[in-house]
Amino acid sequence: MVEEVQRRTIASRRLLYSPIGESEKRTLIIRIVGPYLLVQGSVSFAFDEGASGCDIEFDGLPLQVISVYGADAIQALALAVDIVPYLRGLSRNYNLFFETGEPYF
Repeated sequence: MVEEVQRRTIASRRLLYSPIGESEKRTLIIRIVGPYLLVQGSVSFAFDEGASGCDIEFDGLPLQVISVYGADAIQALALAVDIVPYLRGLSRNYNLFFETGEPYF
């Protein structure tokens, strides 16, 4: 049985983006949600008591939520807040900017 988990945004970053080759900038909000304890049946792998997860959400782009897991809540959170690898992946298709208009990379 999967326990109902209250989703709570614990951190967010607001950026601008434009598809490569376009100039119009749009808003992208990245949210870190969690951490939450894993319960039996909530994931497809074995885990020990205390294992936790966090979700990374991308509001503004049609992307799937990315779930990351750790041995405990601190590890799950540490893995989730390291968003630079995900943003580097996005930069293959999008130019990313700070809200000031300066390039992110």
